[in-house]
Amino acid sequence: MTPAAPTAPAPSGPALTTSALTKRYGGNVALDAVDVTVPRGSVYGLVGPNGAGKTTLLSILAGLRSPTAGEVDLGVDPRRIAVVPDTPNFEPWMTGREVVGLSLHLTAPELPAERVVQALERAGIADAADRRIGGYSRGMLQRLGLAAAVVGDPDLLILDEPTSALDPAGRRDVLDFVSASRGQATVLFSSHILGDVQEVSDTVGILRDGRLLFEGPLDELLVGRAAPAYAVRVRGGATQIAVRLRAADWVSSVDTPSQDLLRVTVTSVAAAEAQLVGALAEAGATVVSLVPVQSSLEHVFLELTS
Repeated sequence: MTPAAPTAPAPSGPALTTSALTKRYGGNVALDAVDVTVPRGSVYGLVGPNGAGKTTLLSILAGLRSPTAGEVDLGVDPRRIAVVPDTPNFEPWMTGREVVGLSLHLTAPELPAERVVQALERAGIADAADRRIGGYSRGMLQRLGLAAAVVGDPDLLILDEPTSALDPAGRRDVLDFVSASRGQATVLFSSHILGDVQEVSDTVGILRDGRLLFEGPLDELLVGRAAPAYAVRVRGGATQIAVRLRAADWVSSVDTPSQDLLRVTVTSVAAAEAQLVGALAEAGATVVSLVPVQSSLEHVFLELTS
């Protein structure tokens, strides 16, 4: 009996890394020595203010632009990278089925034709497969871009603002798509909608002015970086209570969204646990509830980029 051929070991290590990646446009530095590591099989969310360098970084990683300096080390075959821009464009006279079929022919002609239908179904537009694209909505075009990207079974999927300009239903479809792709491919996507990134990402990178301020697991970012805060609901007089609390050296800030609610940010949990209740009593507050505020990516993002 002829022995079976040995099975090739599964790839290990990151899907991609960059080292001191820099991009200059004349005197403008779009990326400044950025070191990125994208874990294989993860969903990596890239966030940053407008002009932070997100699109430039994704374009270089996709091979669409060249860096001024630094290196990109791909842990996947460059032929197995798929990219969806923030505004996918297709010939309006083609049907969705034709677009996805052409993508399959160009990227992975060895795969069976059934992949076209599977990709359309996965993106949620199978019922519009035979309609001309000129009649597609913005959200449908976004889904079509996703279908055309995944039909070739890529190892790395790069998405630039995939939920921008979509209605809530469209955003939900795209987020479900990204979440379901975890493990099937490595997904690297940028977004200015921080709640979306927090919902589906394993790892987060925060860019500002072309520099990477943070990269790491989302849990590590939320636990280790956000200042502790408490939501205090009172029976009126929040403004006056806030004045008293701000005088305490263990209080970083106090916001009053309404006369019945305070958000008290403190220097440490230990200080708050020891002194917050007493300080509220001294300020004459009638406390209805007091609960820790769960850290969110938005709060941490504002702290890092402000």
